[in-house]
Amino acid sequence: MVKGSVNASEPRVSLETRGLGIRFGGHVAVNAVSCAFRPGELTCIVGPNGAGKTTYFNLISGQLRPSEGTILLQGRDITSMPTSARALAGLGRAFQLTNLFPQLSVLENVRLVVQARRGFGYSLLSLWTTHRDAIEEAERCLERVSLQHRRDATAASLPHGDQRKLEVALMIALNPDVFLFDEPTAGMSIDEVPVILDLIRDIKTDSSKTVLLVEHKMDVVRSLADRIIVLHNGTLLADGDPTAVMESPIVHEAYLGMSEKEAAAIEQVAHG
Repeated sequence: MVKGSVNASEPRVSLETRGLGIRFGGHVAVNAVSCAFRPGELTCIVGPNGAGKTTYFNLISGQLRPSEGTILLQGRDITSMPTSARALAGLGRAFQLTNLFPQLSVLENVRLVVQARRGFGYSLLSLWTTHRDAIEEAERCLERVSLQHRRDATAASLPHGDQRKLEVALMIALNPDVFLFDEPTAGMSIDEVPVILDLIRDIKTDSSKTVLLVEHKMDVVRSLADRIIVLHNGTLLADGDPTAVMESPIVHEAYLGMSEKEAAAIEQVAHG
């Protein structure tokens, strides 16, 4: 396996999976994956279709319960913790908060997440005027994803691209230690994509934050990744520097059968 170097001077581990796995009947979807992630690092998780990338995310964020293994957040075992508790503990995944209240406005949705993070709870009865600072923070979140012009629209009425932006705004409002992005630009128009990518780059500059990104677009991987891990048939195949990982013969073998366009994209990541 291709591995990145680790030494004592590196930052503490913020998120770790130890022997994490899940089986559906006789099918092993994620196979004993052990990986540690650190603040100030953006890790792209790649692999062929069906490799187990999203399932791995679902285990980390709590949508699925593992068949085996342990998940640690800031050294705390969160393996049995509910999804909502993981979010408030500092683990943010965009879609887990989408359409929190689909019939409320975009701004109200974000404002409620800000209040929950501050310990006020998802109170629909609280007067807006008593939480002016929460409203102002929510407005800043919407500005960061270019959704301020849709602040009064209901969450359910947004087109798909704007719903993805709202997902990210909700996660920003939560202000987690660990950000999980699962193909954040999927379904967005070409004009909308730079907004999200620039935001991820901005998050990446904060040395206290850890970012994990599942992505199929290799140009996005190339522009963002500090590290790449490759999953194949649920197994951790490679882990390390993007160039070293993508030049690995075992990684090329895992990608056999892809289209010529996909293969060329892999080569572009490896050779710049």
